[in-house]
Amino acid sequence: MNNYIYLLMSLAMISWAMAWTNAHIVNQYIPSYYNLVFLRFFLGFISLFPLMLFKKKKIIFDINIFKYIFPASLLFLLYNISFFIATQSADVGRGAILVTTINPIITLMIVTIINKKIKKNEIIGIMIGMFGGAIILDLFSKGIINIISENNIYFVFCALTWGIMTVVITYGQKIINPLNFIFLCYLFTTLFSIPFVDFFNFGVENWDAKFYFNFFLVSIGAMSFGTSIYMYSTSLMGPVKSSVFIFSVPFLAMSISTIFLNEIITVQTIIGGLLSLLAIYIVNK
Repeated sequence: MNNYIYLLMSLAMISWAMAWTNAHIVNQYIPSYYNLVFLRFFLGFISLFPLMLFKKKKIIFDINIFKYIFPASLLFLLYNISFFIATQSADVGRGAILVTTINPIITLMIVTIINKKIKKNEIIGIMIGMFGGAIILDLFSKGIINIISENNIYFVFCALTWGIMTVVITYGQKIINPLNFIFLCYLFTTLFSIPFVDFFNFGVENWDAKFYFNFFLVSIGAMSFGTSIYMYSTSLMGPVKSSVFIFSVPFLAMSISTIFLNEIITVQTIIGGLLSLLAIYIVNK
């Protein structure tokens, strides 16, 4: 079972790494961030219908589950707004590194406060992952002030909201089936975004094959598959072990942005990527 989950999580991280580049491209076609969020979650919600039917899952509306569904959906909304704003103007590859390096740390801090305990291998793994991210960002020569610029602050907010959401999802899925939880989160995030949507400004006349390809990957690939797998895995692995997989995204994101956006991959990126993989192994051994 563990090997199966690890394989799915690895594929999910690849889809997430691609999403940073995909988002940068689709940003050029749709001028409104809220429209992008609405389309992404509406498509994600629709795409889960066949799976719900196949699994013969009933949609459960219980007042007790909404104390988890509502916060998770709101965090989804805030994360995705920041995500699309950030990927429009900032350095996509390095921004992805910033998010994926901070994210597991935030999750670990929250879980430690709640449980009042932490495992030694989790501390070691997180520290190695942080060090790997710092090397990729060239933090030791550029300094943290240059990294957390005005543009990159949206990436920091992405990391904060996702870290909190990981913990909310973990506890929510203890009382509701993961598939139902994911399905309802996508539904309510779609509904929450509607008041902000400009339905007359989707720029449909400019959509071409490039847009459809990248939007498919950022919605069906990264969200319907990648995010759903991540949410499902947190119920099996716990928030810390699942979040530490995110350390693998920096190397993958930089590699993909190098190919499609001509961002430069360096020796630091390779070294940091290997350290991130080591961090995943240590936390999950």
